[in-house]
Amino acid sequence: MGFWRVGSRRLMAAAALLALGLVGCSPKAPPRKLQVVATFLPISLFTKAVAGDCAEVSSLVPPQAGPHDFQARPADLAALQNAQVLVKNGLGIEEFLDKLIASAASPQLKVIDSSQGVVTISNEEPAGHHHEHGHDHAHDHGPVNPHIWLDPQRAAQQVTTIRDGLIAADPGCAPTYRRNTEHTVAALRQLDTEIAGQLRPYAGKTFVAFHDFAPYFAQRYGLKAEFLVDLPEQNPSPADLQRVAGIVQRSQLRALLSEPQVGARSFNALAADLGIRVSEFDGLETASPADAANPKTYFKVMRNNVSRLRESFKP
Repeated sequence: MGFWRVGSRRLMAAAALLALGLVGCSPKAPPRKLQVVATFLPISLFTKAVAGDCAEVSSLVPPQAGPHDFQARPADLAALQNAQVLVKNGLGIEEFLDKLIASAASPQLKVIDSSQGVVTISNEEPAGHHHEHGHDHAHDHGPVNPHIWLDPQRAAQQVTTIRDGLIAADPGCAPTYRRNTEHTVAALRQLDTEIAGQLRPYAGKTFVAFHDFAPYFAQRYGLKAEFLVDLPEQNPSPADLQRVAGIVQRSQLRALLSEPQVGARSFNALAADLGIRVSEFDGLETASPADAANPKTYFKVMRNNVSRLRESFKP
């Protein structure tokens, strides 16, 4: 009997060791990637370009919504609570954000303001930075225009700031963040050179977009940007329509530039009265889900914008 008791104990010990060995040899779950939330389309595109496979990047504002009319949901609060990093454009365009961050009450959340260090254009600067004042709407964007991403050189600054913030949050992936940023910045500089060459013959010309998103683009390429309303959700007043009609007649513009999120409806009647076309300039505030997932969308949209803008200047 003693022999069987000793044998039984040995068998049990061996089984325990075998079990431990199996546990030790089982594949480990991969470490969870850095969880990053970007506020809206251009910031999401830039962040995905920098992050590559090192982080999971989600967008707070649905790609087909845009930051001006965003309404936060409980799921958005949960997304912030689960994230380690939040990337924003800054300059007041995400006016919903401060309250949402406060409600999330997440001490682990690091906020990257991609506008840090970028030279801005005041909403009170005279045009062209070119705005003919006297229209009915106040500047609801705040003291500075926030649409910095439409200047590829400023966009390159945003990308570099995002890189630095991701490295601070996830130093183990620093080589990937640096490499991706180098490629993205090089592509933005190439885009800037390309656009400058294409628009050089039109220096000094005026174009009219639906809302006030184009001053940085206009400043970079020596153009003058006008607009019908301050924000895309506003309806133009009779004074706005009269003001734009005068600009078109003086500048001999061939097209008004609508935006994807508002369509051509607000410009159709005015364009018909003036005998000109309605074209499109995409301010990169909204996109289809497929385009929002692809960092190359920025480059595609900007090239399309330039093509349509050149057409609007031609007789």
